[in-house]
Amino acid sequence: MNRIGLYAAAALAALMLLFSAIFVVDQRQFAVVYALGEIKEVISQPGLKFKLPPPFQNVVFLDRRMQTMDSPETRPIFTAEKKSLVIDWLVKWRIVDARQFIRNNGVDLRNIENRLSPIVQATFNEEVTKRTVRAVLTTERDQVMQDVRTRLVDEAEAFGIEIVDVRIKRVDFAREITDAVYRRMESERKRVANELRSTGAAEGEQIRADADRQREVIVAEAYRDAQKVQGEGDAKAAALFSEAFGKDPQFASFYRSLGAYRSAFRDKTDVMVVDPNSDFFDAMRGKSGGTPAPAKK
Repeated sequence: MNRIGLYAAAALAALMLLFSAIFVVDQRQFAVVYALGEIKEVISQPGLKFKLPPPFQNVVFLDRRMQTMDSPETRPIFTAEKKSLVIDWLVKWRIVDARQFIRNNGVDLRNIENRLSPIVQATFNEEVTKRTVRAVLTTERDQVMQDVRTRLVDEAEAFGIEIVDVRIKRVDFAREITDAVYRRMESERKRVANELRSTGAAEGEQIRADADRQREVIVAEAYRDAQKVQGEGDAKAAALFSEAFGKDPQFASFYRSLGAYRSAFRDKTDVMVVDPNSDFFDAMRGKSGGTPAPAKK
């Protein structure tokens, strides 16, 4: 029983030793084999690999895929005409020399980004200061990215990496300049709006004055025409009355008295205090000059 247990323990130890000596390299990784703290081998071919068991040898894996480094919180860059710009950029890079990369940065990818980011920003500063705002924004934007990438090649080689691409994501004026531009645009829009309002108010006053003048002219002409028509009507009516009253003066007198009565007693509530023997009631008393002619049978 003891002998079987020893065999089992030996088999288990051998199996554990075998597993500690076997590792798998993925095609997306570099495998760096260390021997007593020194780099012994860098394996880039994928597959099943062997090494000595720890502590004689151990393995560290590095990502060989393309990495993206974005610009940190950047400071304004002055152009050739002393205009302040803020540039957001990104850099695509990957590890090509694992030994060189580990010697300079260790195995943590954040170390290379912390060291490379200031270099990229300084390179952008040097390239932008040679150009105007118009060149950076339009005509030489691609050239700026190409020049930055070219200048980073030598720096990248010392880090064991390759710069695949450099891109400008956004170019903007510094906040204080942007605020000043916005304020100037706002004041300009307000000025234009005030001019439009003033012009509109003046045109409105002119239209209203013209409309009032036309209304007065139309009312005056209408009043003139009405007075003319009324005058003509009154003249015809007077002529007709004169002709009719001339044929029968007694009836004319009686008719005028009825008109006077109609005007005097227009409302039933009217009260008139007058002498009943006055000439006003001659037509009612049937006195001569006030009694109408008898109707013809």
